[in-house]
Amino acid sequence: MIAYIARRLAFALLLVFAVSSASLLLARLAPGDYVSESLGVQARRETMAQARARFGLDKSIGAQYRDWLANAAHFDFGRSFLYDRPVADLIPERAFNTAVLAATALVLATVIGLPLGVITGSRRGGVVADLVRVASLLLLSMPPLLTSLGLVFVAARTGWVPIAGMRSAGAPSSGLTIDLLRHLVVPALALALPLAAMFERLQAQAMSDVVGEPFVVAALARGVPRARVIWRDAFKAALRPIAAIYGLVVGTLLSGSFAVEVITAWPGLGGLMLDALRARDVYLVAGCAGAGSIFLAVGTLMSDAALMLVDPRAKE
Repeated sequence: MIAYIARRLAFALLLVFAVSSASLLLARLAPGDYVSESLGVQARRETMAQARARFGLDKSIGAQYRDWLANAAHFDFGRSFLYDRPVADLIPERAFNTAVLAATALVLATVIGLPLGVITGSRRGGVVADLVRVASLLLLSMPPLLTSLGLVFVAARTGWVPIAGMRSAGAPSSGLTIDLLRHLVVPALALALPLAAMFERLQAQAMSDVVGEPFVVAALARGVPRARVIWRDAFKAALRPIAAIYGLVVGTLLSGSFAVEVITAWPGLGGLMLDALRARDVYLVAGCAGAGSIFLAVGTLMSDAALMLVDPRAKE
């Protein structure tokens, strides 16, 4: 187990290094830079040259990358041009907000999708099962962007929940948790609904296969109540496909949350990454990409751990 954890940590470090390096180099190789984007093409050459020297953009790509690597070895990931703050201070704030949104969406998707998958997978027909299947197919065909736009439209027309931001301006300190939960409704549902539909389809297929297994048929033949067999024995056996993709789901949540965060003005990594790309803030782009790779590495570990819990054979 120690050797396995060491290999996973080494892979995570390599992933963060590769993604951050590639993001910085690609952002620097693209036409233009932060100075030309912020000052505009009408600025004087002397002014632009002075600004590039101040931000270190007058160096070659190789020299800038070498300096960035040397500083990153001491946990100094550069200073954001756009926000004039260290990247190491900006990323944790926004990453925490994205983690809150992603965790809420993952919990909602699991709580909604898995039970519905058990119901549709253990029943051959019925109005409820057919309606759930149709709804799942519709949600799977809609990207989180369209889902978030639809939910924002409903929230704006009804006024039930806020449509943007993470906190209300005039919210009292005693009700911050309730205010946060109200702001989470639209972005979390926008991410959770398509994901719940995917979980339902996977769980339904796995459950339909497990229901025909000999141990389920034997338990039913011995007179064990069907609900007990389905929800206790067959359900655990059918969890393997879901557990195997949990790590990929975290990566999907991260990429999908970028669009949702922009639509709902959620102050997470998505909005920060978009601002960094627009401004050509190379150090901030590298930091956001590295944070995203950390999410993916943690999600892969979660997937492996969940798989070992539901299938003891995975420990081998």
